[in-house]
Amino acid sequence: MLRGSIRGAAEHLHVSAPGISRIIKHAEDTLGIRLFERKGGTFVPAVEARNFFDQLSEVYKGVENLQLALESVKRGDDSELSFASAPSIAAYIAPQAIRTVRDCYPGLYIDLNIVKYEEAIDYVLLEQGEFAIMTTDVDSQGIEVKFLGSVPVKVILPLGHQLSSKEVISVQDIRNESIIGVDPHDPFGAQLYAPFKDAGLNVVYATRGRFSQTVIGLVRENQGVALIDDTSVLRRDLSGVEVRDLAEDYYISVYLYSKSGHKMSSFAQQTISEIEKRLGRGK
Repeated sequence: MLRGSIRGAAEHLHVSAPGISRIIKHAEDTLGIRLFERKGGTFVPAVEARNFFDQLSEVYKGVENLQLALESVKRGDDSELSFASAPSIAAYIAPQAIRTVRDCYPGLYIDLNIVKYEEAIDYVLLEQGEFAIMTTDVDSQGIEVKFLGSVPVKVILPLGHQLSSKEVISVQDIRNESIIGVDPHDPFGAQLYAPFKDAGLNVVYATRGRFSQTVIGLVRENQGVALIDDTSVLRRDLSGVEVRDLAEDYYISVYLYSKSGHKMSSFAQQTISEIEKRLGRGK
């Protein structure tokens, strides 16, 4: 109908001309109507076939539009992923996961929110985002919690500190230092304080910060030394700060918060998978 001849149709479809003739005859016999009339050596749509041809054209347009829509979905166009994380996860691990997901879905809009664990529960329950990645376990109705992995606790020192010659540092080595930390009554702070507590050391922090990045900033300003989770210092080239292994074997656990019964998008599932992979080196 588009090419006006058997030969033209055959060339367009990359098949033989006799094959086209057989297809036309079969279609006409099956449908019970004439599709073409021969006029002056060319084929033109029969009157009774024009409406059929118009409807068929709309079908093909619909298929083309569906294909375009599918390609758009594959790129993540007009799609959005919102999730939250603890500040330490947002420092390096979450951005690395986002980079990988965006490589797969360049059109995807991603909104990463940094929240405290108290805020994460409402964030998930009110569906402000699809999930939250936190460093504190929680028992809350309507929230499903999944353990994703854990990362080691590290020691951070100001650049050039007297202990920087040691590759591994014990809490006993820093017991008399000015120590910076997170409030031990805070669930995250309690995990960082555990090495001191279990060693029987009644450490009083010289300075306290609410988040890991604040603690790192205080160490950088030579206000003391600190224990910190490895997710906050994955980049070992932090200016003004030196990172060392902790002799005692302690880890910070990482959890996924999601709303009970909520089906997460494929974008969310892939992001969680990427975060989980990056936590795989922990215990």
